[in-house]
Amino acid sequence: MGNTGRFRRAGMAGVVVALGVGLMLPAAAGDTVATHGPRGAAAEARADNLRALADDGAAEGHAASGKALHRKFQRAKVVLKGTTKQRSTEVNVLRWRPKVQRWKLVERTRSRKHAYRVKVTDRQALAAQKLKVKPRNEPAAVVAMTDLCGDRPTKANGTLWSCTFVDEFDGTELDRSVWLPQAAGYTTGDSTNFACYRDDPSNIEVSDGSLRLTLRESTTAEPCVGLKGEPATRFTSGSVSTYRMFSQQYGRFEARTRNTASSVKGLHEAFWLWPDDRYTDTTRWPLSGEIDISETYSQYPTSAIPYLHYLAWGPVLWGANTNTAWTCVAHRGEWNTWTLEWSASRIDIFVNGTRCLTNTSGNAAFRKKYIMAFTQGIGAAPNGWTTATPMPATYEVDWVRVWQ
Repeated sequence: MGNTGRFRRAGMAGVVVALGVGLMLPAAAGDTVATHGPRGAAAEARADNLRALADDGAAEGHAASGKALHRKFQRAKVVLKGTTKQRSTEVNVLRWRPKVQRWKLVERTRSRKHAYRVKVTDRQALAAQKLKVKPRNEPAAVVAMTDLCGDRPTKANGTLWSCTFVDEFDGTELDRSVWLPQAAGYTTGDSTNFACYRDDPSNIEVSDGSLRLTLRESTTAEPCVGLKGEPATRFTSGSVSTYRMFSQQYGRFEARTRNTASSVKGLHEAFWLWPDDRYTDTTRWPLSGEIDISETYSQYPTSAIPYLHYLAWGPVLWGANTNTAWTCVAHRGEWNTWTLEWSASRIDIFVNGTRCLTNTSGNAAFRKKYIMAFTQGIGAAPNGWTTATPMPATYEVDWVRVWQ
């Protein structure tokens, strides 16, 4: 994010986020074998995360959250489609058992006019099991068309993305096995009007099929938790991240969100990625990197502004080696879908399926694991809060999905 906000932080054991000086967080068909679910690299990354969680304060519930995350990703349903030349209609789906070095039958179906479709429940998705279809004795081409994220999108090379993370927010509570609310040491806005981030139902709520992050104004001012010497404020808001819960290097990140309809300045929302601080020194921002997939400002009611930070240190802090776009059309108050496709040599950002930013720098800042975050912020100059800014203001997240 550009220099549009206010940044204050204090030491804390959990997460320290900042919006302003960037958004900051603290310290294949034709083959006889189909792979589905989280791939091996993603499984290893998640295992590393779980081990880190277990070491990161069991008293705070992180170890229990890690176990819940592990159980959640043990389950997956996939759909297999394919064809066979065999006259026989019987089709067997087999799973490879590495311990015994043999294939085991997991599902049986029948083909119709040599075409088949079968749903398979794989309870070992975390280990990226291998599946194949065997019509009698003849292997057939097979590919898993769906996974935990639903229908699998197609990559530029014709292969399919594989799901590594999904949350549909269908329940009544935030899934704390994958999301950590911002609870202290973080404000956005300016020196006069700024919001503190709190883990409170009035600011962070899951209801009606969406995550709701709400900026509120109170009649009384209170100090920000974790920020000593700060003046009191009457504004509070919500922000969540996958800090030490989930991170990934490269892939496809997508979310559907809606902000508060307004053409009055004062509101600022973001769907963004921040380097995993277990692998990157984030105190060297912006050299460490940041990927703002979507930033929306109420002073620009028909636009979204993606922003990539990968500055090489120099005298011009905000001018060198950043990348943004002003052609991304997104109307406030409407549901919009934001997509990032990220590889070692290229970053593409799409709004409702339309590409509006491409970066081919291959900068080292974008060759590492990042976490995800969603934030409802209060604006800063020139998008600063006014008495006409609508309150309360809510940033809704319908769903978020990540593939690799």
